[in-house]
Amino acid sequence: MNNTKWWQTAVIYQVYPRSFQDSDGDGIGDLRGMINRLDYLEQLGITAIWLSPVYKSPNDDNGYDISDYRDIMTEFGTMADMDELIEKAKLRNIRIIMDLVVNHTSDEHPWFIEARQGNDNPYRDYYIWRDPVNGGVPNSLRSTFSGSAWEYDEASGQYFLHLFSRRQPDLNWENPKVRQEVWDMMNFWLDKGVGGFRMDVIDLVGKIPDQEITGNGPKLHEYLQEMHRETFGKHDVLTVGETWGATPEVAKLYSNPDRKELSMVFQFEHIGLDQQEGKDKWDLKPLSVNELKQVLAKWQIELGHEGWNSLFWNNHDLPRIVSRWGDDGKYRVESAKMFAILLHLMKGTPYIYQGEEIGMTNYPIEDISEAQDIETINMYHERLAQGYAKEDIITSINAKGRDNARTPMQWDATPNAGFTTGQPWLHVNPNYAEINVEANLADPDSVFHCYRKLIELRKNNPIVVWGDFELVEDVPEELFMYYRRYKGETWLVTANFSPAPITLEMPEIGSVSEFIIGNYARDAADFQQLQLQPYEAFVTKLA
Repeated sequence: MNNTKWWQTAVIYQVYPRSFQDSDGDGIGDLRGMINRLDYLEQLGITAIWLSPVYKSPNDDNGYDISDYRDIMTEFGTMADMDELIEKAKLRNIRIIMDLVVNHTSDEHPWFIEARQGNDNPYRDYYIWRDPVNGGVPNSLRSTFSGSAWEYDEASGQYFLHLFSRRQPDLNWENPKVRQEVWDMMNFWLDKGVGGFRMDVIDLVGKIPDQEITGNGPKLHEYLQEMHRETFGKHDVLTVGETWGATPEVAKLYSNPDRKELSMVFQFEHIGLDQQEGKDKWDLKPLSVNELKQVLAKWQIELGHEGWNSLFWNNHDLPRIVSRWGDDGKYRVESAKMFAILLHLMKGTPYIYQGEEIGMTNYPIEDISEAQDIETINMYHERLAQGYAKEDIITSINAKGRDNARTPMQWDATPNAGFTTGQPWLHVNPNYAEINVEANLADPDSVFHCYRKLIELRKNNPIVVWGDFELVEDVPEELFMYYRRYKGETWLVTANFSPAPITLEMPEIGSVSEFIIGNYARDAADFQQLQLQPYEAFVTKLA
């Protein structure tokens, strides 16, 4: 394959720094803690770390509200620590992908402090201000974190736009000075040797607030092409955009190399499948495995050779997949491995979220006082005021709340799971004595070793990276089966999404020449008649 990029064969690991490893006992993860854990990540075999924001921030939204793009949050360490992390990761052939948040800043960013000084301030136009309409908000745009997206500024008598928290004012990308500031800041990080950027809600930067257009605005791709020209286009780096509304057609606009925009996007169509049609993420419905198969197959096939896919189940905003669609009790290990095998054999670049590789689970709460996340807390109070029952709101939070993914990493069975010697910023999941890195490393049959083998398979088998994908239709709903084909070789991936065994008779598949990986103790598969165990998944090479 010519024109191949390192990120096409890569496996990325997301670190949420607050929760990864604390080195100084203040209960908050930090850069020094990450440096101390690089050997572990090297052992897993990953290519790059996507690092959630570590920039200076008042932490209204856990670092996604940046007050200085060229400095490090005090709790996380110093710029010297950051430089050391980049260098020490590089020695292990691991690149650092920075999380770039440029749709908005913190309200404590010097630009916004200046902008608030008055309508004639040179920084006023760095943000989006509007006069009141009929004595109230300019229009009905809403914030993702509940309520109006417009906040009134007493001093000037105008409103500013914030599509997230009121402490995260949106930048005005129509102002070329804003874009130039962003390019300069990106080049500052590229010069430090980072491996690329994950771009937070990047599909919102082309917004036209007066028309209530937020995602996929008409100038979005023009801005991204300018970004490519002015910054990372000159470097061999990975760029991935967070694009909640993307379809495969839209994803090709971002990720077709000829267009010179991004390497790939995160698409979330599969993530919303347990959400009621037209409602919020908190309005739950059971997952349809058929729908999941159709959505993932569509993304595998339709990007073709014009785009590149990202593969993920989890991130810092999403609940743990094993608790959400698997079984985090009796079949936790089996279902955690099933999700891993199913995803890592697909075409695209896989992302592992910290703790996923040891099968970490959600942490249910009983009362809102246990929640930390601003989105969760705002939703709770909004729904309570609307008359929802407290129990129902808590049920939704336990299924979908963002704190589920943010509980501290479980390293060992010592107090606080080896995450900190102090008081952790967020509760540690009480199951850490059983589910932790140390126990996983010691057990050759653990979830960790399954992930390690999957990463190894991707490194050593071009079929995993480049092979064509074909969904196997006409199988029981609980069964997810697909082929990968490359240069005359065919692999078949089979996964049972059910807690019950399934019997399968598919003689048309033919004979198996090699058993590649599975999550049960078997070394052969006969499709004449096959008994699949609960949450069983395996990969076979066909003769």
